[in-house]
Amino acid sequence: MWIKTHSVQEVFDKAEELLDKEVTLSGWVYHKREHGNLIFIDLRDGTGVIQISIHKDKVDDKVFEKTEEVTRESSIIVKGIVKRDPRAPGGYEISLKDLEIVGLAEEWPIPLNASTSLLFDMRHLHLRSERQRAILLVRESVFEAAQEYFKKNGWVEVHPPIFITAACEGGATLFEVKYFDRKAYLTQSSQLYLEALIYVLEKVYCIAPSFRAEKSRTRRHLTEFWHIEAEAAWMELEEIMKVEEELVSYICQKVAKERSKELEFLGRDPKDIKKVKPPFERISYDEAIERLQKKGLDIKWGEDFGAVEERKLAEDFDKPFFIYKYPKEVKAFYHMPDPERPEVVLCNDMIAPEGYGEIIGGGQRIHDKELLLKRIVEDGYDPKDYGWYIDLRRYGTVPHSGFGLGADRVVSWICKLSHIREAVPFPRTYSRLYP
Repeated sequence: MWIKTHSVQEVFDKAEELLDKEVTLSGWVYHKREHGNLIFIDLRDGTGVIQISIHKDKVDDKVFEKTEEVTRESSIIVKGIVKRDPRAPGGYEISLKDLEIVGLAEEWPIPLNASTSLLFDMRHLHLRSERQRAILLVRESVFEAAQEYFKKNGWVEVHPPIFITAACEGGATLFEVKYFDRKAYLTQSSQLYLEALIYVLEKVYCIAPSFRAEKSRTRRHLTEFWHIEAEAAWMELEEIMKVEEELVSYICQKVAKERSKELEFLGRDPKDIKKVKPPFERISYDEAIERLQKKGLDIKWGEDFGAVEERKLAEDFDKPFFIYKYPKEVKAFYHMPDPERPEVVLCNDMIAPEGYGEIIGGGQRIHDKELLLKRIVEDGYDPKDYGWYIDLRRYGTVPHSGFGLGADRVVSWICKLSHIREAVPFPRTYSRLYP
């Protein structure tokens, strides 16, 4: 087996330097077109796609026969000469000299007119498409940008547990698992554990999966999703909102700069993402209710917002915006009540434009032990299940705040996807657990 000398991207990056020189590439047959004595193969590797031209009169008969034999997604190694050709994608191609078949692929099982259901049944193969590759590359930049932002601003990455013993976001959406002779649950959020770690490191974050047993069939819900969560000591509501908008803007700037080609391929103008810069507009829950009522929606103060309401509110904005100070009844027990208005809590949701809905939920946490106990009971939970969490308020409690960013929702919005299931390699929804 030959050893490759270059990747596809390296050939394009050094094309003038490599012009008329031999290179060895390895990859998969993305497309193949036959025109009698001339065959074109689009060779795909992890960095891109390049055209391979095979002229019958320029190669050995056995090499041409092997070229005729290869099928879509066959893995091959090719040797050839770099040539300039303005008709080829990228302006350069490889003129084939020799070819080795590593794995001859069977007939490709995904037809051009495949249904959505079939595409997700075949997700392990459909991921090889150019569209899915573009999404995966944008996704990689989103996660990398988040880590960069936190590191540049003094946050420490930590690793909370996946198995938990009590609810963070509501018991009805917990996935129960057998943990030896006890019950345990898959985490809905790492927040409570991050709160414990602020007393050691002050500003902490994690990037980890979360699980919600929601029987939702909407375009923005997954049962397993990736959460970028952060908690910080000594921060109050306004300070954590500033962190949230800085983080989202940093992600957008990096993606617009590094993945403009992929964004354009997906139908997203990079300028749409580049304009996402602080400060983001803020409206109170009260103002949001007024806006919705003026838009003709039948909604009353005290009701939570769903996809319809968030979409209606987003009509007035061309970049993410905040809604803050929701009624305490629609938010989890750990949110700090507003001292000046106890019926609302010091929380915020960040809403993405274009109908993509909430991408961040955050706010100030209760740091008073007695108030936390009261809220736990009011929400119908047993304080015994939260013993260690309550302990945090007994030993050096401080005001603190945090948030959770739904990374998959951010990818879905940035890539302009019609459904969040495309934003993850192997989506888990109420109706899908395979492959």
